[in-house]
Amino acid sequence: VQFMEFGGGLVQAGGSLRLSCATSGFTFSSYEMSWFRQAPGKEREFVASISKTSSILEYTDSVKGRFTISRDNTKSTVYLQMNSLKPEDTAVYYCKARAALRPTYWGQGTQVIVSS
Repeated sequence: VQFMEFGGGLVQAGGSLRLSCATSGFTFSSYEMSWFRQAPGKEREFVASISKTSSILEYTDSVKGRFTISRDNTKSTVYLQMNSLKPEDTAVYYCKARAALRPTYWGQGTQVIVSS
């Protein structure tokens, strides 16, 4: 199982980034995909999730209206479009694959830094 997360970086407040998490080695279309983040000194927290067919999207309140999660099952990739970024969005962002009765997988993380 492999995860390749990219798209993180340094951006000014108000800017945008698009994170990608390209996966292989498991049946991507059978998994719910999520993004989590962990800021320095804080616990990892849920950001957004997308169901297997993209029919159900969920977001934590602090990113609603600014972030959009999407997926392409033909490319085994999940995305997180982040707009109107704020300094409090600074964190390492991780993608997660979860399915009932199957192993859970995590990516290695990509750093996002939002300067004020």
